[in-house]
Amino acid sequence: MHVRKGDQVIVISGNDKGSTGEVVEVHRSKNRVVVSGVNIRTKHVKPTQNSPQGERAEREFPIHASNVQLIDPKTGKGTRKRAQA
Repeated sequence: MHVRKGDQVIVISGNDKGSTGEVVEVHRSKNRVVVSGVNIRTKHVKPTQNSPQGERAEREFPIHASNVQLIDPKTGKGTRKRAQA
């Protein structure tokens, strides 16, 4: 996988194209990453004792790792990472 938790990335395709954020989670088995502030969806939560009415929570969902690129700290643009030998 070319990104790790904590990396700054830019989304290169999809509905959030051009958005930037930090990688929060990495799911290696599914080849997906969760980026802060990207792919936010509304999830309906069942009622609990703390919130008897239930709620609609907005949270970040994973996107495919091929849709993100690392950001070069010098230029601020997306860059490709070479394979480590």
